[in-house]
Amino acid sequence: MENKKFSAADILSNARMISRDLSVSELFEEAIINREAVLSRRGAICIYTGQYTGRSPKDRFIVDTTSVHNIVSWSNNAPCTEETFKRLYAKMKNFARDHKLYVSDNYVGADPEHRLQIKCITEYAAQHLFLKELFIKPEKPPAAPEDFTLVCFPSVKANPLEDSVHSEAFIIINFDYKIVIIGGTKYCGEMKKSIFSVMNYILPQKGILSMHCSANVGKDGKTAIFFGLSGTGKTTLSADPNRRLIGDDEHGWSEHGIFNIEGGCYAKCIHLTEETEPEIYRAIKYGAVLENVVLDPKTRKEDYDDARYTENTRVAYPLEYIPNAIHPSMAGHPTAIIFLTADAFGVLPPISRLNPKQAMYHFLSGYTSKVAGTERGIIGPQATFSIGFGEPFLPLSPLKYARLLEQKIQEHNTKVYLVNTGWTGGPYGIGSRMKLKYTRAMITAALEGQLDNIGWTNDSIFKVEVPDYCPDVPSDILKPANTWTDKGAYKRQAAKLVGLFTKNVKRFRGEMADDILSTGPSMQ
Repeated sequence: MENKKFSAADILSNARMISRDLSVSELFEEAIINREAVLSRRGAICIYTGQYTGRSPKDRFIVDTTSVHNIVSWSNNAPCTEETFKRLYAKMKNFARDHKLYVSDNYVGADPEHRLQIKCITEYAAQHLFLKELFIKPEKPPAAPEDFTLVCFPSVKANPLEDSVHSEAFIIINFDYKIVIIGGTKYCGEMKKSIFSVMNYILPQKGILSMHCSANVGKDGKTAIFFGLSGTGKTTLSADPNRRLIGDDEHGWSEHGIFNIEGGCYAKCIHLTEETEPEIYRAIKYGAVLENVVLDPKTRKEDYDDARYTENTRVAYPLEYIPNAIHPSMAGHPTAIIFLTADAFGVLPPISRLNPKQAMYHFLSGYTSKVAGTERGIIGPQATFSIGFGEPFLPLSPLKYARLLEQKIQEHNTKVYLVNTGWTGGPYGIGSRMKLKYTRAMITAALEGQLDNIGWTNDSIFKVEVPDYCPDVPSDILKPANTWTDKGAYKRQAAKLVGLFTKNVKRFRGEMADDILSTGPSMQ
């Protein structure tokens, strides 16, 4: 079977009409004319994604072929057969026959030595605008053929019984034919994360660590990266007015240093205000794409507190909308790594220092908390563990990424900190969320070396070092037990979280060294 049978050229050969390489302005106009979006008061377009307002993990697949079977980690990736892929691909091709398609070539990977050229083919102009703003726009039309193809037709729906999938939505990566097909869902994040998964497959096999992290660089040229799951503050904390932004979500760590995989940002909007997050708020203007944000029907004013469609309201905008973003989005090797967690149990220290073995432990754990209201059925704090703070997007063995990180930390003598952006003074519902100004002050102190020559105390439960003092932060919040009025309740909550950590890392026994697994929290 020839590769061109399942390719961009094959899809486009069947298309009724093709709009190629439209500008941001042209796509903006088309989205409005086609009634795919409405105009917000601030000049962005707003789209609504219907049933799917977030990623659909159970509908993501990698085609299980001979060439990838022994490379992909099937413990955290769902396989699908070549027959399933061919059936759904045929539906995509038949759809193209009767519809207008939007097509362009974009890059992922700011480092020219490690970038991919992606042929993007979409049903909707609004989704194409999203890709234009999130990926890297070529300065001139690429001369070479694409490295990978992304096809997104939300109107094409799967039949779970006939197509051997779970729902009408499907996100399928075929590494043999270098193509991603997406149908049944309008949620734009599926396009972004599917290509991130592609990079997470390709880069580590070249010795480059791909990471679910944000990154920025100080005036002194020192780079910092921020790992974290959704809701931990990855985008917010990297958009620091005193530091230059490299990127907010996806990066590679090569022999040259850090490079952004994307050319834009995809930030949460829920409860957004200009006072708390001015850089993100001001980036919502002409060219930006709002997703599921409620607008006043007459004035089109954005209501960032209204979650009637979803808590997961979003905005996509290009990096240049952040005034202090650097271009090209590359910087040197990081001097500091920040692991972000939103601990709803209220027991993790707000900042702690990790040694290299502890860094591996917490990278493999990838801990944060979900709280009531974020997902249906959750009535209390619920711990979640995601390897590398991005497990759903890691096609290879998690240990591949962990060992690359360990190698990079040792080679560049990178400091590692664990920062809790979650609760203090009690668990969710009793305590309060850590103030953003305190978290910023702690991170600033760590990055500027203000914590290097102070005293540190070992936390007897979590086995990490906690600073005795931090500029502009009340000393009593640095040690969580001090913020609880009921010390017995603190220990009981800590014991719950310790048990969850211990249970989670059991899956690495026999694969990761005991001296790493033994560095985790303990009640002994």
